[in-house]
Formats: sequence, C-alpha cells, structure tokens
Amino acid sequence: MPAPPPGADPRPLQLGLRQNAAQFTLLVVVNALVGGMLGQERTVLPLLGEREFGLTAYTAGLTFILVFGLAKAATNYVAGTFSDRYGRKPVLLAGWIVAVPVPLLLIWAPSWGWVILANVLLGVSQGLTWSTTVIMKIDLVGPTRRGLAMGLNEAAGYGAVALTALATGYLAESYGLRPAPFLLGVAFAALGLGLSGVAVKETREHARLEAASHVARADGRHDHLHERLSDREVFVQTSVREPALSSASQAGLVNNLNDGLAWGLFPILFAGAGLSVSRIGVLAALYPAVWGVGQLFTGALSDRWGRKWMIAAGMWLQAIALVVIAVADDFAAWAVAAALLGAGTAMVYPTLLAAIGDVAHPAWRARSVGVYRLWRDGGFAVGALLAGVVADALGVRAAVWTVAALTAASGVIVAVRMYETHHQGPGSVGEGPEV
Repeated sequence: MPAPPPGADPRPLQLGLRQNAAQFTLLVVVNALVGGMLGQERTVLPLLGEREFGLTAYTAGLTFILVFGLAKAATNYVAGTFSDRYGRKPVLLAGWIVAVPVPLLLIWAPSWGWVILANVLLGVSQGLTWSTTVIMKIDLVGPTRRGLAMGLNEAAGYGAVALTALATGYLAESYGLRPAPFLLGVAFAALGLGLSGVAVKETREHARLEAASHVARADGRHDHLHERLSDREVFVQTSVREPALSSASQAGLVNNLNDGLAWGLFPILFAGAGLSVSRIGVLAALYPAVWGVGQLFTGALSDRWGRKWMIAAGMWLQAIALVVIAVADDFAAWAVAAALLGAGTAMVYPTLLAAIGDVAHPAWRARSVGVYRLWRDGGFAVGALLAGVVADALGVRAAVWTVAALTAASGVIVAVRMYETHHQGPGSVGEGPEV
C-alpha cells in the first residue's frame, strides 16, 4: 500500500463534518485569521487616504480596492488550479508568507503607492488563503452538509473582519490611524503562518475519495459535466455555459461589487455626516458582523430549503439596504441598513459556494471554485471603479443608488436562469454522495 502524501493524515479517510471535526475546526480558526487581515483595513484605510495622503478624488482613493480586487480575483483562479495540481496545504502556506509584509507596509507607507503595493500583496494572500480554506472544508465534509460547512467558514472569516474593523476603529480613535490598528495584522499573520505550517493537514485525498464514490443525479442534470474537463472547459462552464454555475458567478461578482462600495465609500459618507471615527468603526463592523453571524444559520438552511431562492432573496435584500443607506442621514438609520445589508449578504455568500460544490465534479471542483472566486472578487475591482467614477461625477449617494439597481437586477437573473442545485431524490444529497 503506498505511503500517504506528506502532511496527510495516516488514518483511513472519511468524509463528514463530525469525522473531520478537529481539522475542520482548525481551518475555521485559520480562516478567522485570514478575515482579520482584511478587517484591519475596513475602517482605517479610506480615512488614511483622505487625511494623511490628501486624496480628494473618490476614484483615486478607491485604487487600493481596485488593485486588491484584481490581485485577489486572479489569484483565486491560480489557487484553484494549483490546489488540484500540487495540493491544498502548499497553496495555503504560500498565501500566509505573502501576507507577512502587508501590515508592515501599511504602518511605514510614506506615500499612497506603498499602500497600493500592500493591497496587491493582500489580494494575492487572500486569494491563496481564503480560496484554499474553502476548498479544504468542502473536501472534508463531503456532499451532505456543504451549506453548513460554507456557513461556518464564511462566518469565521467575516466575523473576524467585523471584530477587527471595530477594534481598529477604537484603536485609531485612541492612538491615531497608524501604527496601532495595523499591529493586529502583524499578530494575525504570525499566527496564521504558524498554525498552517504546523497543524493543518492536506485534504486533496478527501476529494479523490468523494470522486471515487460519486453518484450521478437521478434527474440527469450534470451528465455532460464529466470528470475529465480541461482548465478551459471548467472556465467556460463556470463563467458562461452552465446555468447554475454562471448564475452563481454573476451574483458573486455583484455581491462583492456592493461590498467594494461599502468598504471604500461608506466611511467617507459617514464622516461627511460628522460621525466620529469610533462610530464609523461601529457601522463598518456591523455589516460584516451580521453577515458573519448570519452565515451560521443561512448556510445550514440552504441545505434544507435549497440554494436558488436563498440567493435571489439575499440579493434583493441587499438592494433594499443600499437604498436605505442612500436616503438616510443619521447613525440609527445607517445602523439598520448596515444590518440589513449584512443579512442579505449572509443569505448569499455561503449559499453560492455550496451551489458551486453541488454542481462541480470533485475532480475539477477546486478549479471551478477558483473560477467562481475569480468573478466574485473581480467585483471588488468593478465596484471600486464604478463607484469611484459615479461618485466623482454625481456624488456618493448616486453611486449607492447605482449599485442598488445592479444588485436588484442580479437577483432577477438568479430567479430566471438558475435551477435548484441542491437536488433531492434518488442519488441525491439526502441519500448518498451527490454532485
């Protein structure tokens, strides 16, 4: 019998959340640290650009999100391909190594160009680390509880974004915009690299185990999606051709388009209304906090109720929240809107990943996740560019209205084009391995 690959667990492999509870929990912790690396910027960086570097044009100020989105989107694709080719753990470690200099560059940046460089590295790091933790969790749990697994993963990541955004707001209020808020990032990078190197185990063999026991859907869907797809075929199916995969990809793009808006322009909108940095930090934290906690429930609910209408309704709820933000002018109303935006995003985020896992064959699922995340995180770049151009031309509120309309339209596309991916019936999720 051949020896297991380096870093793999020598015990017989089993699929399931309970059977892999220790490794799954460790990966949840690692993804929380990944989220913390992103959260260190949510409150502070837009204000840093405006107050320390004198950026007055919205488009210029949003360049850090633009380069972050482009870098992360491209790296997501690479992460999926490399995870299939070389294994998950090496990709995870590479992501943490790239993360180490990010907070240091933000602390010492003498010009906005250094901040741009830091966000290129942050995008590469997030693409490698977050994509890999998603893929590894899908590997471990098998087909029956993907929604719950993705809910736990995204809850940990965005819960950490929220807590870090809140903490950095208070640190910035007390000690200034630099260096105190970014010292959290130094600690997160050190912990993430250490845990990933010492304790995380390779999970690629779990995907191979699931592929070996794959049972086709009884309704005949996905029969054309056999296991031997080229990289180009995976890209085309996920991006354009396969109705559920491509619907998920466009919804993911639009979801992160409005997240890019929230990240880059909301702090400036709130500051313009006279809110303090600490109160801006509360609002910046509230949205990802509800998003994070909500995913503990929405991912599991999508395992019971299905994916399609959870996604469509979540996009429409986000659109309503953006409309409230566009018309409101005080902390209380914005807090309600931020909570609604977080709830809508919680309905969408883990459910989209679970839908990709439902449709994609285990043999090319990591690549499909990478393509989906390429489009989804490309939304950061599209959102930064669109929101910046519209805000410069017509004002911040006009940018919010524009993104609200796009988000509502995305929900319509899901409602019209996507089919229910969480199939119930013979050979389905409820009765055995299913893709």
